[in-house]
Amino acid sequence: MNDEILTLREVAKYLKLAEKTAYRLAADGKLPGFKVGGSWRFKAEDVEQWIKEQKAAHEGKKDQKG
Repeated sequence: MNDEILTLREVAKYLKLAEKTAYRLAADGKLPGFKVGGSWRFKAEDVEQWIKEQKAAHEGKKDQKG
């Protein structure tokens, strides 16, 4: 199990997003994260699971258009 905690900047860099976009996704509840003292933090394993879910949802949409 990976208990690594990432900052907003690290998640944005990992996902190749602007920090502002990562912040908006987290604030909207679309990117799994939590606040510590007003700063966003993300569990690496939650981000990996989120990526898998996004890929699966995208694949499902492609299959429906098929």
